[in-house]
Order: sequence, then structure tokens, then C-alpha cells
Amino acid sequence: MARPRRLGWALAALLLAAGGLAWPLYAARQERIGIARAITGGEPSRAPPLLIRHGCGGCHSIPGVPGADGRVAAPLDGLRQRVYLGGVLPNTAENLMAWITDPRRFAPNTAMPANALREAEARDIAAFLYSR
Repeated sequence: MARPRRLGWALAALLLAAGGLAWPLYAARQERIGIARAITGGEPSRAPPLLIRHGCGGCHSIPGVPGADGRVAAPLDGLRQRVYLGGVLPNTAENLMAWITDPRRFAPNTAMPANALREAEARDIAAFLYSR
């Protein structure tokens, strides 16, 4: 009887330790989401369907968006840490929203098409990208 009890305690300790290790990762993710909301005014959770509908994943790989595994353009993870957007604009929230709406306004020869996005949709997408 002692062996199963020890195994149970060992399993419980392992699960508690794993949960303790996961908490800092969760907290860091929540902080990134909060910062992204604050600087864009958008809601990251609304962006994945928008990114799918506009076909962004055909060219870009976008973590957190099903089927977004394109290899034509730059991957969109870690976007908040980049200096430039599309190689031409300083990386600010306002510039990101303008870029994803009408990139040819800033780089006429870019392969990225203009997107018919409402301002709220551009904010949501920017928030999502900055939260990754």
C-alpha cells in the first residue's frame, strides 16, 4: 500500500512543479497582450478570423492562426521587437495599422496588397501581431 501512495504524492508534486513553471510564461503572455491592447486600442482575440479572411497566412507564417504558414513574406512573430515595418516604416502602432491597410502608399513596389480593413479591424490585427 505504501508504494501507490508514494507514487501519488510524487505525481502530485510533479504536477504542482509543472504548474509553477507555467505561471511565469502565462503571466508574461498576459503582459504582452495588455501592452498590445494599450498601444493599439485593439483586441487581439478578434484578429485570427480577420487574418484568415484576408488571406494573410498565404504569404506570412503567423503563430496562432490556423493554416497561416506562408513562406512568401516575413514571418509575423516577434513583430513588436522589429525596428522597421516592410523595410520602410519605423515600427509604431499607427504605422503598422497604416501598413496593413495600404502598404503601397509607403512602398509602391511591394508585393503586399491593400486590404479593405476598417480601422477597428486594423487595430485588432495590430494588437494580435504585437502580442506575439
